[in-house]
Amino acid sequence: MTDRRAGLRGSAVSTGRGDDGSTGLLFGGERISKDDPRTEAYGTVDEAVAALGLARAEIAAKEQDGALTPALASMDALILRFQRELFVVGAELAANEDARDRLQDDVSRVSERMLEGVEATLAALEVQVTLPAEFVVPGESRVSASLELARTIVRRAERRVVGLRRQGFAGEWTLPYLNRLADLLWVLARAAEEAESRPARPARTPARPATTGVRGRRARADAGARDPAGGTPSKRPGSPSA
Repeated sequence: MTDRRAGLRGSAVSTGRGDDGSTGLLFGGERISKDDPRTEAYGTVDEAVAALGLARAEIAAKEQDGALTPALASMDALILRFQRELFVVGAELAANEDARDRLQDDVSRVSERMLEGVEATLAALEVQVTLPAEFVVPGESRVSASLELARTIVRRAERRVVGLRRQGFAGEWTLPYLNRLADLLWVLARAAEEAESRPARPARTPARPATTGVRGRRARADAGARDPAGGTPSKRPGSPSA
């Protein structure tokens, strides 16, 4: 399709060139299919940016309602920073492989400095937040739930990038950056809950009060067999990290 449809001739946004199922890459080159793994990867990154936008919108709504806490207010700039950094991730993944020498660190290519920035923020947050001792159910606040949604989308982007890195379509720091960002968003969601005094809800249904007699002892023994250590389900308490 070379000519625009009549209804698109005045549009600054839509060209109609993608109606055949193809899309262009950054710095040109041959168009690729919209179901190409690269398109899926940077499209997933775009979803994460939008989900983080939901978290910022919720913070703005609380400010308008006069219900914004100082701790929650400080998260807005941090979330915006990660949205912008994800645009860098998307640019790298969307770049024509024949023009990768034109990519710029922190602009269209993920840099080690970006990774170090996420790691430093993660370390700072972890000492400020009380981390749950087991998996938690998202949904204690709209801000934290939005951050959890963004986290799961970043995890999906991370899975997509694994294959791209094997093919040389992702740089050295892209996969570690996404991995660390997903961890950080989980901690940030817990920080958002604390900022609104809404403790995280455990994923497991609380055990019923212990009963007396043989039946009660048997129930307690069965529970111990299912979870003999009563410990944590992951390498970080309560975190579905990878």
